[in-house]
Amino acid sequence: MQEWLIQLVTVHPYLVYSIVIVLACAEGPILSMVFGVLLKLGYVKFIPIYAALMVGDLIGDVVWYYIGYYFGHRFIRRFGKYFSITEAGVDKVRRVFHKYHHRILFISKISNGFGFALVTLMTAGMVRIPFLKYLSINLIGQFIWTGILLGVGYFFGHAYTTVNGVFGKLSIVALFIVIIFALFGYKKYLAKKAEEMEI
Repeated sequence: MQEWLIQLVTVHPYLVYSIVIVLACAEGPILSMVFGVLLKLGYVKFIPIYAALMVGDLIGDVVWYYIGYYFGHRFIRRFGKYFSITEAGVDKVRRVFHKYHHRILFISKISNGFGFALVTLMTAGMVRIPFLKYLSINLIGQFIWTGILLGVGYFFGHAYTTVNGVFGKLSIVALFIVIIFALFGYKKYLAKKAEEMEI
């Protein structure tokens, strides 16, 4: 398995990083932690994987911005329930968006939205935040967020390589898997609480 992965990255690096970009559009945070581990294990290079993860996540941000810009309420009515995006959620964000959109976009990016990530991105397009301003704020936030998540993965990769014994290594892997599932669960919890709370 390890030899196959090393050979794939060595022989087809552009293919690997291209796949990372595509996957990061959908689930950048989890992918960033996983590749932080692979970075420590020496399977990927720092700058290319950092760039690929950032580009993929930012492409996702751009897509959601333009969905909000061009389709807005029509998209929410037809498909919002599949993405936990509601008219009520958009209205809550819209109330404070014009005055605080710099802070909202930045905090949403570096905190994975606290349950409002997609709503925030769509609302930015719906209220016509200038695209270059939107992209520049998200770029800064993405640089920080990707770095943090890669760092978390790198830490676990370091722990894995320094711990002796099969039991110790299995414990590190198990803890990493638990944290990934906890992040998924926390995201769902935040999204549910965001729908229930009132701003």
